[in-house]
Amino acid sequence: MRDFYMNIDLEAEFHEKRLSKHRENESDEVNEELDVIDNDQWDLLDEGFDIDRKRRVVIKELGKETRCSQGEIHKVTFRIRQKHKNKKELKENIQLHALETRRNIFFVKNDKMRLRAICKGTVAFNDGHVGEPTPCPWVIQGSRSDVNSNWFIKTYNHEHKCLQTRKVRSATTKFISKQIMDQIESNPTIPVRALQEQLQKDYQVGFSIHKVSRTKSTAKKLVKGDYKKQYDVLRDYILELQSTNPETIVMLDCDSEPNLSATSRRFKRMYVCLGGMKKGFRACLRDFLGFDGAFMKGPFPGKILTVVGVDSNNGIYPLTYAIVETENTDSWKWFLECIADDLDLYANLNFTFISDRQKAAISQLFPCAEHRFCLRHIHENMRKTWRTNEYKEHLWNCATTTTVLEFNHRMQQFSSYDIEAYNWYILQLPNLPFCVGRAVSDMLLNNLCEVFNNKLIEGRDKPLITCLEYIRVYMMKRICNVIKVQKKCVGPLTPSATKIMEKNMNWASQYTARWNGSDKYQVQGPCQDQHVVDMWELTGLPCKNVIAVLNDKVDNGEEVGELHTYAHRVHWLETWKAAYVYKVEPIKGRAMWPISEYPIKIIPPLHKNQPGRPKKKRRQSAEEKSQKKGDNVASGSGSQSHIASGSGKLTRKFVHVTCSKCKIKGHNARTCKGQGGK
Repeated sequence: MRDFYMNIDLEAEFHEKRLSKHRENESDEVNEELDVIDNDQWDLLDEGFDIDRKRRVVIKELGKETRCSQGEIHKVTFRIRQKHKNKKELKENIQLHALETRRNIFFVKNDKMRLRAICKGTVAFNDGHVGEPTPCPWVIQGSRSDVNSNWFIKTYNHEHKCLQTRKVRSATTKFISKQIMDQIESNPTIPVRALQEQLQKDYQVGFSIHKVSRTKSTAKKLVKGDYKKQYDVLRDYILELQSTNPETIVMLDCDSEPNLSATSRRFKRMYVCLGGMKKGFRACLRDFLGFDGAFMKGPFPGKILTVVGVDSNNGIYPLTYAIVETENTDSWKWFLECIADDLDLYANLNFTFISDRQKAAISQLFPCAEHRFCLRHIHENMRKTWRTNEYKEHLWNCATTTTVLEFNHRMQQFSSYDIEAYNWYILQLPNLPFCVGRAVSDMLLNNLCEVFNNKLIEGRDKPLITCLEYIRVYMMKRICNVIKVQKKCVGPLTPSATKIMEKNMNWASQYTARWNGSDKYQVQGPCQDQHVVDMWELTGLPCKNVIAVLNDKVDNGEEVGELHTYAHRVHWLETWKAAYVYKVEPIKGRAMWPISEYPIKIIPPLHKNQPGRPKKKRRQSAEEKSQKKGDNVASGSGSQSHIASGSGKLTRKFVHVTCSKCKIKGHNARTCKGQGGK
């Protein structure tokens, strides 16, 4: 130690001279009145050793990374008097050293005050007597003076005389999972085989495929958070969400407990409506909402119920979401009651709802609302019995009508084509399908909810809070993306409304309008297309007939103003921008969340794992499967139609094979047994 201090004094003197020259060169540039605090010296104040300032600076410099001429990093992992905050940090550093040097290090003393580790590797050369093994001299020991002080290394011998090995005992699943957390967070879908090859290349240690698989699973839990533990801090998350996002409504429902003195409740449902999204939906001026649900794929599966609106550019506008135990009438009724209380919706409102199938809760809570059914899902149910394209055309013609007379005419044509399909379609429609113009939208497909659910695929297999955060972050990012597009838009109308107007103007050139002397016009176009126009429009945009009437007024010398003034305010660009003024605020990390003082603890719901491998992909309909394979249904009856493949060839179904050897049908040459006598 005498030689050690003497070397330190010499190096400190040289280092002090270099620092003094550096201060002299910069004395003209630095203002002496400024008090600059060096934060790097904060950890040196509580070491408790009687070492002067020069010696402490040199010791700190020795612990930094140095590079040689070839650019390699030589890092000093341990040194005498090196400080560690706790024993866990010191132990992990020793394990990391064992993994990097490929040695087997054992902890021979591990208590509250001391930690001693030695190397038990195989020594390459035995310097002692024959037959007596020589232990590896590598040893390290750390300790602390009292329970509240830090840990310091008191004994350390860095020399290894043992051979390196590919079977390192410190390369456990728990330890390696912490080393690959950053990689799993950036690329959670990395294959296990690729991860195994990368670990073997980085550490030059053997890893079995089963250990790597367990390591990846453990790392995912560390990144996402444990599924069960997130239920414990669910109330803390709710407090943080409501404190950062004003006017946010969160409703939590738990299962009732027969024992009133129980200190825990089992999670059942949760409803979330962010304040910024609620204000933006009101600014959209569109009373149109779509309902849908999607499966969760974690160890505690449930359903994510979503409500999506439509903005002025005919884009999706996610409004609220909830996590429930299953999708049934009771859960939907609870979800709709939460929405009604949150958005101040009364029973006699004029909203328009669209869903993939009939929701009994909608008719019970909102009997006066217009309820549309997704036409695509109705066709999928019809396609199970009637598969040809003619049924699809009749279904679409009946659903897209806008007047009662036209609807009755289309339905009569449908009944004359197939009375059974007509009767089935009547049962699917409790009310007339034509739109009444309440929502200023002619949407008949629930694609807005399908698009939103598609964006949540990667978040549905995550734990509860992680899944909720995935939805919130998506909403926050989507608002920013829409604002970037809005800055590039120029004009009185939104981009989608502008395209529709241009299309209607092109069609209006083929129509002629005749005035009847009052407020009505007779508009006639090609193919005997004739209508009576009284300046009413379903979607809030002037159709080709209305534009033809306006053109006739201009030809007669009347002033009609600009065309965009006849569009509904929903389609204005300023309305679209006003909806995205309200933002979704970010939240802080878990360590800074407020702690809930509610005494009741939330525990996960009960769930029994089903036998077999859990399914990740959703069930595809028959139409989706046919579109994926490139199949097209030819005309004809459903039972006798031939299905053509994407390559343009017919299937070999009901085709008799002829043997090339014996010329007999029913088998081929490979299975021929000489039936023809040859």
